[in-house]
Amino acid sequence: MGATGSKLEKALGDQFPEGERYFGLENFGNTCYCNSVLQALYFCVPFREQLLEYYGNRKSPGDMEENLLTCLAELFMQISTQKKKTGVIAPKRFVQRVKKENELFRGYMHQDAHEFLNFLLNDLVEIVEKETAKGPVENISPPDKMPNGQHSGQVNGAKKEPKLTWIHKNFQGILTNETRCLRCETVTARDETFLDLSLDIEQNSSITSCLKNFSSTETLNAEDKFFCDKCCSLQEAQKRMKIKKPPHILVIHLKRFKYMEQLGRYKKLLYRVVFPLELKLTNTMEDADCEYSLFAVVVHVGSGPNHGHYVSLVKSHNHWLFFDDENVEMIEESAVQTAFGSAQEYASNTDHGYILFYESIANNSS
Repeated sequence: MGATGSKLEKALGDQFPEGERYFGLENFGNTCYCNSVLQALYFCVPFREQLLEYYGNRKSPGDMEENLLTCLAELFMQISTQKKKTGVIAPKRFVQRVKKENELFRGYMHQDAHEFLNFLLNDLVEIVEKETAKGPVENISPPDKMPNGQHSGQVNGAKKEPKLTWIHKNFQGILTNETRCLRCETVTARDETFLDLSLDIEQNSSITSCLKNFSSTETLNAEDKFFCDKCCSLQEAQKRMKIKKPPHILVIHLKRFKYMEQLGRYKKLLYRVVFPLELKLTNTMEDADCEYSLFAVVVHVGSGPNHGHYVSLVKSHNHWLFFDDENVEMIEESAVQTAFGSAQEYASNTDHGYILFYESIANNSS
């Protein structure tokens, strides 16, 4: 990447951010799903800084048992301490560790970047919780294992809050699942934590409309009636999901891969979904809107679910960069729009935003 590295340095010139490093990652056959997510996480600055601080505060690295957290911290440290400003790094040790920890990622099949992100964040949480549990802190909650529905609450009741890790403090939000009995009007609320939001998508839609659908009211009737504790019987009810506590880093996963019953397989939805550079969350329980700024997009390139390629678009110091494994280029902000998708079902453009990373503007300014 010597040529592209120097090209990037020339493009940025004296605007090259002091102390920042832009390094491509080598692909080991099919590891673009991993590389694209790693770049998004590296440029999630609060996460990067806290990971390196946490790692730096541990006992000497030689005494530490190798795990995904130590491998990720070492990779981020390796990038951030390079003498050169640009270049290529081989994340070999990290990838080997991923394959050792999870057989899903061992083969040479096309992998899902969202599954990888979910596995990685949950594994990091588990490692930090285990390490914290060895110390003076007790009652560490078990890690969440699924997006959109990791249970953490009792119905309508307060309980002792589990100790939150620095990973939770970055990525975790809380959803409230409200169910209103249509006979007695009693509202039952159940809290669930999430590390990312998985949204159903439609053709020619937007993130705002997808979020509205996510929080829309659903009527439970016929065979889906709700058991109301107050009525002590099955009743018709209305159910809706709200964001009770928005996270500092909002990760949105667009459900582009859908299982088609009639085909007996998954299909990629090539829908056009517009995502803004600045996002206002309006479906929260708090009165004030939460404002977010987009800083990374993991893009799936390809027409089907079982093949294709992943790249990432990243915002760093007000510049947008394109990361494609070893290759790193500067791009215009307007180029982000190419990842919205096409309004036509069978268009030649198969670049689609798949995972969106937003940072809270309030958090950003602090």
